[in-house]
Amino acid sequence: MAKPRILIIEDERALSEILEINLQREGFETSVAQDGSQGLRLAQASVPDLILLDLMLPGKSGLDICRELKTSPVTKHVPVIMITAKSEETDQLIGFATGADDYVTKPFSVKVLIQRVRRELRRGEAGGEEDRDTLTHLGIVIDRVRHKVTVDGRELVLTPTEFRLLEALIRRVGRAFSRNELMDAGMGEDAVVLERTIDVHIKSLRKKLGDHSGLIETVRGLGYRMRETPAPATDENDDADEN
Repeated sequence: MAKPRILIIEDERALSEILEINLQREGFETSVAQDGSQGLRLAQASVPDLILLDLMLPGKSGLDICRELKTSPVTKHVPVIMITAKSEETDQLIGFATGADDYVTKPFSVKVLIQRVRRELRRGEAGGEEDRDTLTHLGIVIDRVRHKVTVDGRELVLTPTEFRLLEALIRRVGRAFSRNELMDAGMGEDAVVLERTIDVHIKSLRKKLGDHSGLIETVRGLGYRMRETPAPATDENDDADEN
């Protein structure tokens, strides 16, 4: 079996060497780029299975590189984990808004980072299998062939937009989506609608999900994500109109 290939885009040589050594020890194949432009070239020339991307890079920033990776048809499917010394929530939200799949802040445990790498790779594998027929998550089953959704065996009546929104969220459980991203997923890139329209659709979708409504979590200032675990009983999920 081929080893998963990880591209490390990191200008701090000591850190990139530590990551290389530990990832190789865990059975990964690695390559390193010292700046964003080199990273883009390597990613395009030999598409990796996952990219570790530093936010603060010389020349183009990690955010710009992430945006380019996620808009390229060659690399848009590749999971990106951003690494940064910044810890402000705003930076995390911006990172997710550009398409990053996960986010770790220095200093971090290499062991924890490798766990996240494995998690993202598992998600990618599961997504590839489920593209052909069904997506499942905590009792929610999406039958893409028959365009049917059930929750604990109960069939839901969803609008086409609600169906596409739920599908987008379940495809990437745990990933925060901006309202703009969800508009593209639910209505198409050419649709001309207000961002608040997504809030209305999410509110309706939550209502139809019933006891599972808490799985759709509001990410303040950005949009929404599908929770990886059931929501605590105290969660309030009727806040679709909040920023």
